[in-house]
Amino acid sequence: MTASASASPRDRTREDVFRLIRSGSSMTRAQLVKLTGLPRSTVNHAVTRLLAEGRVTEAEAEVKGPGSGSGRPAAVLRAAARQAPVAAIDFGHNHINVALADSLGRPLAEEHMVLDVDLRATEAIDLAVRLLDELRSSQGVDDPAAIVAGVPGPLDIDTGLVRSPTILSSWVGLAPRQELERRLDVPVHVENDAVLGAYGEMHLGAGRRHADFLYIKASHGIGAGLVVGGQPYRGSLGLAGEIGHTPLPGHTEMCRCGNRGCLETVVSVTSLDAQISHTHPNVESGLLRLGHADDHITRRILDDAGRTLGGILAVLCNLLNPAALIIGGELGASGSAFIEGITTAVHRHAQPATVACLDIVPASLGIRAELMGALQLAMTLVPR
Repeated sequence: MTASASASPRDRTREDVFRLIRSGSSMTRAQLVKLTGLPRSTVNHAVTRLLAEGRVTEAEAEVKGPGSGSGRPAAVLRAAARQAPVAAIDFGHNHINVALADSLGRPLAEEHMVLDVDLRATEAIDLAVRLLDELRSSQGVDDPAAIVAGVPGPLDIDTGLVRSPTILSSWVGLAPRQELERRLDVPVHVENDAVLGAYGEMHLGAGRRHADFLYIKASHGIGAGLVVGGQPYRGSLGLAGEIGHTPLPGHTEMCRCGNRGCLETVVSVTSLDAQISHTHPNVESGLLRLGHADDHITRRILDDAGRTLGGILAVLCNLLNPAALIIGGELGASGSAFIEGITTAVHRHAQPATVACLDIVPASLGIRAELMGALQLAMTLVPR
C-alpha cells in the first residue's frame, strides 16, 4: 500500500495543495482557495503544515512599478526542493529506462538501453543498477531517497513475486523489489508498468482533468492502468489491467502466454512492425518513423490495429464508464491513425450514453509516461 492510499483526509488535502503549488512557478493562498474550492481555513492549515515541513516557501511578491495598483502584494508560495534525489527504473519488454530527479520530480538525468528484458531478468536488473550508479556518479549525488521500478507483467502485491510463468518467463520466482534492494541497499517500491503510466498521466498529463480513466500502454505488450476516484486501482492481488491476453475470436497467432489469438499478438509493436516491413520491402523497419509518414498503407495498418484494440476497450467502457481513455506506449505515440481506429471502434461498440462525453486521447507524456509516473510516485515515498 502506498502512502497516499493509507493517508487521512487531512493528509490527502495537504498533498493536493502541495501538488498545485508544485505545478506552477508560484501560487498564492487565494489562488489555492479558488482552484481547490476548499474553505480558506482548510487551505491555510495545509499551507502551514507544508511550511513547517520545509516543503514550500512563502515570500512577498515583487512590488510592481508606480501605477500598477494599490495594496500590499499577496505572498507567493513556491515548492522547495529537498537535497535528496529520487530515482526511477522502467523495465519494458525490450528496454530499460533509468532516471534521476530532484525531490520535486524534475528530471536531472536519464539513460536508455535496449535489452530483451523478458528472457534476461538477472542481466536486466544488473544493468539497471549499473545505469543508475552511472547517473548518480555523473550528477555527483548520494543514494536516492526513494526508488520506484516498473515491471511489464503481473506482480503480486502481497508476495512481491512475478506471477505469470510465461509473460516474463525468466522473472518467475524473482521478487524484483528484493533483488534491487539487495544490489542498491536503498528501499525500492515496485509496480506494474501500466500502473505507473497511469500515475504519470494522472499527475502530469492528460489524466489531470479526470478522476476516472483508463491508461492503455500499447507497446510490445498491451496493459492497462485503472484510475478510479482519483486513485490507482490494482485489484485484490495487484493483477488488474492484464488485458493483453484477452482472446480475439478468429485469431490463431501463438502468444508467449501459451494461448492463441491474444490481443497483444495482433496489436503490438512487434506485430505491426512486421506488417509494415512486409508492405514496405524497400524501407528499413521502424514503426515510429513509418507511423508518422503520410503513407496510406501504414495508416491502414495502424487504423485496423486501433479498431481491434478499440473493440476490447468498448467492453471496458461499458463495464467501468471511464471519463477518458488515454493511449500510451509506442503505439499511442505513433500518430493519429491508431487513435482514430480506437475511437471508431469504441463509438461503434460501446453504449452511446457511455461514450457521449468520453475523451480518447494519446498520452501527454508519450513513451515517458511510465518513467515520469515512477518519479512522481517516488516523491511521495520520501520520508517527511
